[in-house]
Amino acid sequence: MKGVGSVGLIVVVLFSVFRSCLPYFINVDAHAEECFFDRVNNGTKLGLTFEVIEGGFLDIDVRVTGPDGEEVISRERESNGKITFAAAKTGVYTYCFSNKMSTMTPKGVMFSMDVGEPQPAAGADGEAHPNKLADMIKELSTALVGVKHEQEYMEVRDKIHRKINESTNSRVVMWSFFEAVVLVAMTVGQVYYLKRFFEVRRVV
Repeated sequence: MKGVGSVGLIVVVLFSVFRSCLPYFINVDAHAEECFFDRVNNGTKLGLTFEVIEGGFLDIDVRVTGPDGEEVISRERESNGKITFAAAKTGVYTYCFSNKMSTMTPKGVMFSMDVGEPQPAAGADGEAHPNKLADMIKELSTALVGVKHEQEYMEVRDKIHRKINESTNSRVVMWSFFEAVVLVAMTVGQVYYLKRFFEVRRVV
């Protein structure tokens, strides 16, 4: 029965991990700011992973504030990053993506918010009661979340680079076509000029 219970616990934890680490996609307009919230307990580990996938120079301002409005983390003009910290107080933590530095270009952002487990309460002897199976499951879930995030961001980077390559290729093709048109026009012009030149000389 213990084996069945352990397997069930692992399945539940893995299911909750894959469900909770799904990424979000948002568009942040120019001069705008988008914020999201998480209510957590003291000691809970929080994680924010983000990537700017389109718009301008692929940069965004990121700000995290605590329950009483104090600024926990602030980053400016970041293209991607991973923020991890432990909640110092119980309450609502706010994640904000700001595009106020942009004058007209909206930004597309992919991000995920990870909320860990609060630190276990200490026992009567002042020490937390260890649970090896629970610790192993937590380590496994953390590793799975990290792998999933890396796969997602590798896919996003691949799309970004493919888009850049396609744009560069189209510009090269258009420039080559323009050069060919200019070359043909110059050739026709030279032929026409030489023809007119010799016609004038024959008349003289």
